[in-house]
Amino acid sequence: MIELSDGKILIRPYRAEDIGVMYEAVRESIAEVSPWLPWCHAGYSVEETTAFVMARDEAWHNDEAYAFGVFDANTRDYLGGVGLNFINRVHQSANLGYWVRSSQTGRGVASRATRLAARFALEQLGFQRIEILAAVENLPSQRVAEKAGATREGVLRKRLLVNGQPYDAVLYSLVAEDFGIRPDE
Repeated sequence: MIELSDGKILIRPYRAEDIGVMYEAVRESIAEVSPWLPWCHAGYSVEETTAFVMARDEAWHNDEAYAFGVFDANTRDYLGGVGLNFINRVHQSANLGYWVRSSQTGRGVASRATRLAARFALEQLGFQRIEILAAVENLPSQRVAEKAGATREGVLRKRLLVNGQPYDAVLYSLVAEDFGIRPDE
């Protein structure tokens, strides 16, 4: 079982035992998260959490997505999620996304989780590039990317579609050199 930690937070693949705490965290966070992540909506149900968590092993095994629960390293309290998706093995890149439950924001959780997941992707999964997209209006998500050390590359017009609404998005990237990792030559 993979567990990655920086001493403050821990990320690990989801387990069935996480369903209850994840559901509770999502329900707590709908007002803040739903404007940017359409899966988080007013009618969000425990069945949706169950379906998500139970599909993670297969997605991981099929190299489709890598999702991690984010936990406090000491108390093991559930703090949110971080994951890699939109896998592109032709160019060895992936998208990285994150969310933190509302009661735990402002503590650096998302930026720490971003660094752990990105480093895992670059070192263990062989990606050469990790991308983070944040709507231009989503300033907290942009701050997370910047705090994680990602490079802002530009604004992509109408790059995100959230709840049927197109948004321009800021593109950030992380590469091995950002972590002092020397890629194989």
